[in-house]
Amino acid sequence: MRDHITLAHGAGGKMSRELMDSVILPEFGNSFLNKLHDGAAVSMSGQLAFTTDSYVVDPHSFPGGNIGKLAVCGTVNDLAMTGAVPRFLSVGFILEEGFRISEFRTIVHTMRQMAEEAGVSVVTGDTKVVEKGKADGIFINTAGIGDLIPGVRISPGEVRPGMKVILSGYIGDHAAVILAGRHGLELPSFLRTDCAPLNKLVASMLRAAPDIPALRDPTRGGVAAVLNEIAVASRVGILIHEDALPIRPEVRGICDILGFDPLELANEGKVVAFVPTEKEEAVLAAMRMNPYGREARTIGEVVSDAPGQVGLKTGIGGIRVVDMPLGNLVPRIC
Repeated sequence: MRDHITLAHGAGGKMSRELMDSVILPEFGNSFLNKLHDGAAVSMSGQLAFTTDSYVVDPHSFPGGNIGKLAVCGTVNDLAMTGAVPRFLSVGFILEEGFRISEFRTIVHTMRQMAEEAGVSVVTGDTKVVEKGKADGIFINTAGIGDLIPGVRISPGEVRPGMKVILSGYIGDHAAVILAGRHGLELPSFLRTDCAPLNKLVASMLRAAPDIPALRDPTRGGVAAVLNEIAVASRVGILIHEDALPIRPEVRGICDILGFDPLELANEGKVVAFVPTEKEEAVLAAMRMNPYGREARTIGEVVSDAPGQVGLKTGIGGIRVVDMPLGNLVPRIC
């Protein structure tokens, strides 16, 4: 088999089948996908959640992950935030002529690892190849379906004053490693993308508090965007506390150098939850039992003042407004 992707790999003939047999099926193969049909017939329990997303991150690989890890985790997490148990994924690859097959193999292998950790199956997909110069190596689209958890009703418009705002851990790590790679900045070896499948963490949170009204993963736009969206949707104010925000010194350093606000940096393995006050401790305890929630903490509360706005109480006691980010702070972050 050749070392690089050629246009023939996307032509539907012998070389397409070779790519399927040598790279894709060894990683994703299962009773649904092995039929190589135009779609997959699957069984679900009843009410479903459905999502789709596309991934164009630059660079394709970074400390702790690659575009394939993002693709699986991002779709799994989007389903989890709706209160669903992710079950099945589809994967669409757009490959550029000349892309190294060894790199493609690594990406697909990582996707299998993440799918296994999340407990989902890739059951259908597609591969296309475009001419050299018409893409940037590889783009991935994933779609996912899952079973909605009975008794759970995620509705961002139902957040009410008095609820607590809980964050699962350090923010900005993913954006920091991408930015460092692009700008040639050195970071300590322990700082890696936070990309992770959060469905099992979220399931434990919902067992502790089925009445959680809102869950969000703060990807593009970061925590600032998520909080502003919820404040507007529920017509409430949100007050967070600067001294409660988990931000690594190294991430703050990147932000200082490049002029960014850590609250606006993208994350790929964090969840923001709005929790009834009486369930706060139970939810935190459940989160801290999961490796992706060990640093969980309460960062603020929902208030009746200033509906539709987010405030940050600073270390010296003042309050500054946290605005919705104006645009794409860091392009091609996921």
